Amino acid sequence: MTGRLAVVTGAARGIGAAVATRLAADGWSLLLVDACAPQPPAGYPMPTPGDLSAVTQQCLAAGAKSVEELIADVGDGSVRDRLRDVLAGRAPSAVVAAAGVIRGDAAWAVPDDAFELLLRVNLFGVRHLADVCIPPMIEAAAGRFVAVASAAALRAMPQLAAYSAAKGAAVSYVRALAADLAGTGVTANAVCPGSTRGPMLAASAAVYDLPDQETFAAQALLRRLLEPGEVASAVAWLCGPDSGALTGAVIPVDAGLTA
Repeated sequence: MTGRLAVVTGAARGIGAAVATRLAADGWSLLLVDACAPQPPAGYPMPTPGDLSAVTQQCLAAGAKSVEELIADVGDGSVRDRLRDVLAGRAPSAVVAAAGVIRGDAAWAVPDDAFELLLRVNLFGVRHLADVCIPPMIEAAAGRFVAVASAAALRAMPQLAAYSAAKGAAVSYVRALAADLAGTGVTANAVCPGSTRGPMLAASAAVYDLPDQETFAAQALLRRLLEPGEVASAVAWLCGPDSGALTGAVIPVDAGLTA
């Protein structure tokens, strides 16, 4: 896959940044996408344009052939035209939908704007990426589409009804996408991370009034948090040639949380 183009959303930090860095080390060219702006009513800090630039420099240092940046909200439908403009007819070899936001509320008390935000970024962000990238991949008769969902799509978690609904819908969308891609040479799979160290998990800890994110380690069979790079390793494998036998798969990379 050396030298081929990968599109990665949510690339300014966390799992998205780890995926970008891992693919860079494998010699990919990259298009990194992130909103780099506040996402009200999600009440925790979002990455900045400086964070995305720092990831770009890390990717170049790691071995990326080239790195392009696009500051855009994947949940906004206008991102499709912006992506098409940047791609300029190029067919990505891999697409990783890693952008995501989280917020906690009781299922019956999710504010409308919060439910809309979680669906917009976590579900429609996947759809918008597919709308742009899948047709040229089909034309090239090759490609990998990977969505980063969540263990919350696979098991009940209190206070996360809207987040679980959005991530569960993203998983179902990717599986249906795989069915529509049958025979095209393009695969579609989803990865469901468990408790992964980073700002989103810290925000989850605040939802449950926990002292810190380390408390979540007790829920997993491995009794530890995941590092973003561990999830990135699974995603990178799905982007490569050795994953050709998988499509429509939902892979829990969760330290045994959903076992």
